[in-house]
Amino acid sequence: MKSFWRRLRSCWPGLGILVPAPFLVHASWAAATGQVHWETVAVLVAVLGLFVSGPRAKKLLLGLYPLGLVGLLYTAMRLVRDVGVSPGRVHVCDLRALDARLFGVNIAGGRGTLHDWFQAHPSIFLDALCAIPYGTFLFVCTACAAWLYVRDYGRMLRFGWCWFALNIAGFASYHLYPAAPPWYYHAHGCQIDLLARASEGPNLARVDALLGVHYFAGMYGRSSDTFGAMPSLHVAYALMVVIEGWAVMSGAWRAAAVGYFVLMAFAAVYLDHHWVLDAVAGATYCLVVVAAARLVLRLRAAAARPSLGPAVFDVGDAALATKPPTPNDGAT
Repeated sequence: MKSFWRRLRSCWPGLGILVPAPFLVHASWAAATGQVHWETVAVLVAVLGLFVSGPRAKKLLLGLYPLGLVGLLYTAMRLVRDVGVSPGRVHVCDLRALDARLFGVNIAGGRGTLHDWFQAHPSIFLDALCAIPYGTFLFVCTACAAWLYVRDYGRMLRFGWCWFALNIAGFASYHLYPAAPPWYYHAHGCQIDLLARASEGPNLARVDALLGVHYFAGMYGRSSDTFGAMPSLHVAYALMVVIEGWAVMSGAWRAAAVGYFVLMAFAAVYLDHHWVLDAVAGATYCLVVVAAARLVLRLRAAAARPSLGPAVFDVGDAALATKPPTPNDGAT
């Protein structure tokens, strides 16, 4: 046991030994409140397994760490569910009117939203197709991070912490600018009911019924953000996979990533989950977060290499910020 502890401390010196603490606290809280789900156990086992497995596993754990923290924050959001949310502050019909004016279509002689048309013309094929990105986004983001771990660890770190920052910005926006999704308008109109629960919407409910499962009902049934339509983080996630994965993707994978992003943006609207404005905002949030991260890394790298003057290099590779240049680096 002593040798195990010495090996663990050598791998995680100082406060590094506390890395699993947030996940242990969360699992304890979930157990105490009867809210343990399979993913709670799976994440905790994965974190502890990587934590005790040595230097290579440490590198992987640190790369995936921000993604795990987002999961904890998502669960903790229910503790602040009503902060900043009141009937007078929730946007629904004003947001719908703006969406109809900018992106709407003529329906029965009047101006309506794309959502109104889609809900009047349902398609089980489009339901199933659009359910794919909505049902797989967590797996796709995790797979992207794992691929970056293999190909470019610096990019993996940037992807993970950008993903974390993106979610913080999104979660904050849900309370600073609470907005009802289209499915809420179609179910409740302009009346704000703070007791209304988050829903998977009619389209994903049809997919659950088709498959004979409660996958989407269970996913959205645990959400605490009924009025968290602005921005669409689903769209932001898919765009971040494109941006951060682009440099290490083949042509076929680039096409697949772009297709996934386009399908996600369409699904966000078709499934009645987001206004078009929400999707635009999600893409904008992603671009701002990624640009800010690259600027910070560029400034840090420039400060670490003052003698080189202005140089162009890949800020996704964190090692360049500390490794002195060699002829093999391509410096001129």
